[in-house]
Amino acid sequence: MNHNNFILSSISSMLGDVVSATSGAGFGIETYPLCDYVMQSVFLKMTGALEQKMKCISWEMATNDYEYRYLRYYKKPLGECSSYQEKKEIYKDLVEQISKFKNEPFDPLSIDRPNILNESSKKVKNSFMGSNLMVWAQKGFHEYQEIWSAVSERYFVHDKNNLFTNRSNLSGIGSAEKSLDEIYTDHLYRHRNRVAHNTFSYQQNLPTLNTLVSGGYIYDNYFVYFSILILIDNIFVKLFDEYLRSIENF
Repeated sequence: MNHNNFILSSISSMLGDVVSATSGAGFGIETYPLCDYVMQSVFLKMTGALEQKMKCISWEMATNDYEYRYLRYYKKPLGECSSYQEKKEIYKDLVEQISKFKNEPFDPLSIDRPNILNESSKKVKNSFMGSNLMVWAQKGFHEYQEIWSAVSERYFVHDKNNLFTNRSNLSGIGSAEKSLDEIYTDHLYRHRNRVAHNTFSYQQNLPTLNTLVSGGYIYDNYFVYFSILILIDNIFVKLFDEYLRSIENF
């Protein structure tokens, strides 16, 4: 698979793979210990694939624009592209490159964000509905549905300079209210680092009782993580497709 095909393929297919792989395990109580292990595995695969996709997008832009190559690979190089801030930088780069090749300002809201949000949400729900993983993590799945029902157009669509609206906007369960970028940074990215670097094996990372009852802990939810990752991925798929068309017509 070349760079472009990889960039344009959705990481959401990994959810179908993990559901199929676990379908024969059954629903007995003896299978429940599999849940966290399986969730961690697919979470790492999805975060890793998205990080690689960011690097591929950046390299494709650098291949077609040497000024951009100098900027991103010498003056202001990116790191592992795992943080929200780095993904946001690549998002801005991509929008600027589309405008440059189109010779006119490009509105990133023209990629139909309401439909992207709708399709991303349906993919996660449809993938897990009735699956072993939904049964194993039933409480988390119900909490995810409640959290994600607050992610509407007004919190996602109207900020063209960012992947997500940069303010607290979700009606949290309990006292917590967090925006998608806050959930990514405070929960998803933190968990990614802990799992990827295996700090669970040598640090006491179990949450305290105070942490468990706090409003923010509700966002430590794999289903929320998957939805955010797929949402980001689908935005970049649409933008990169627009980028390829702008190059063809340049």
